[in-house]
Amino acid sequence: MKKAIIIGAGIGGLATALRLRHKGFAVTVFEANDYPGGKLSSFRQGAYRFDAGPSLFTMPHFVEELFQLYDLDPRDYFQYKKKETVCNYFWEDGVRFSVPADRDSFAERAEEKFGTAAAKTKEYLASAQKKYELTAPVFLEKSLHKIGTYLSADTLKALVQSASMGIHTNLNRLNDKHFDEPHLTQFFNRFATYNGSSPYKTPGIMSMIPHLEMHYGTYFPRGGMGSITQSLYSLATEKGVDFRFSEKVKRIETAGGKAVGIVTEKGNFAADVIVSNMDIYPTYKKLLPQEKHPQRVLEQERSSSALIFYWGVKKEFPALDLHNILFAKDYQAEFDKIFNQKTLHDDPTVYLNISSKEEPGDAPAGCENWFVMINAPGDYGQDWETLISEARENIIAKIDRNLDVRMHDLIESESILDPRGIESKTSSYRGALYGAASNSKFAAFLRHPNFSRKIDNLFFCGGSVHPGGGIPLCLLSAKITAEMV
Repeated sequence: MKKAIIIGAGIGGLATALRLRHKGFAVTVFEANDYPGGKLSSFRQGAYRFDAGPSLFTMPHFVEELFQLYDLDPRDYFQYKKKETVCNYFWEDGVRFSVPADRDSFAERAEEKFGTAAAKTKEYLASAQKKYELTAPVFLEKSLHKIGTYLSADTLKALVQSASMGIHTNLNRLNDKHFDEPHLTQFFNRFATYNGSSPYKTPGIMSMIPHLEMHYGTYFPRGGMGSITQSLYSLATEKGVDFRFSEKVKRIETAGGKAVGIVTEKGNFAADVIVSNMDIYPTYKKLLPQEKHPQRVLEQERSSSALIFYWGVKKEFPALDLHNILFAKDYQAEFDKIFNQKTLHDDPTVYLNISSKEEPGDAPAGCENWFVMINAPGDYGQDWETLISEARENIIAKIDRNLDVRMHDLIESESILDPRGIESKTSSYRGALYGAASNSKFAAFLRHPNFSRKIDNLFFCGGSVHPGGGIPLCLLSAKITAEMV
């Protein structure tokens, strides 16, 4: 039986382990932490439970595929339900908008709220769907770094219609031109943050992202987002995948142009295949110091990071749902601060995730568990203690204004995660959530491939390589990688 070693037990590593095990490999996963999941993990803070990282669950069929590989019913391992309300939005001018899961209902409510004809919004969403359907078979489901991808009918079809995809403009210009209504422009601009980019830089083709949320829907897994990790981990152990936690990989061993094994703090391990689920930057810098590095790829602009406050809140808020956004008044200034000045805006957009809305046991009776996040630059040596202190006050002031409350009196427990902690816990270079940013039309092609061009038997999966970050793309990354192996 051929041996495969996976470095990192993030969602991409777990999925790759399951796929390679199904192909008959003996699979061992090495993880520096004492738990699986990477960013997709959870923790308890007194009487409160929190999902530590990703909080949006879309396209659950990519998770279900992993159980179906083994002819198992996914519902025997984890359950989830579709949300009727996608997200609640709050603007500083007092406008509030609750987004329904149904596309037609969304368009009609947007017409009532903002005066934009429902037909115009439906036209935008139909265009988003067309962009996704044209590009997904090429950019998301196959390697961009294999010549065969460019010889397919799907690629030719996409190239023929590329002029209509918004590649040569940025997302903000595309949205502003289509809607000419500031609230809707800002609403659709927000989807750039789904891959850690700026709507004022990322190409207009990213307007396809709303299709994923509004067509496929958003979901909540029973037990919280961490249950996705736990279900895949349980399946992997059941199928014979070996996990070695708290065992940090120090080096990838090569010989004769091939990857032949790894060195950890506890010994040397040989393998026929090595897959790194670790961020591509430290994979080269720390695990392959002896090899020539792809500098152009490694020097790409990093995606945004995050500053997260985990608050135990002594009150329930009927106006809030699972997902909530309190928008910055000056959105462009916020992204200028993040990407150009590498600092935080004094009026940040605030994302509130409250899993106790769906899972009451996540908080004591009459209380809520608040995951409070703002977009942040990566760690470039800023004075984070000052930035965190100022951001906390700005966030509380914003919540007070929008919800007519005094948050200072309601926070009874708190933990904080900043870009330094994200890098420390997940080895994500500079704490970037999605590896490289997608702030140029060439970013997708510059993202590192799922294989090494220089070293045979060495492969890569996860959010820092093709096709990108976020749960669905990490799962697609695992699929591409396993098929290459």
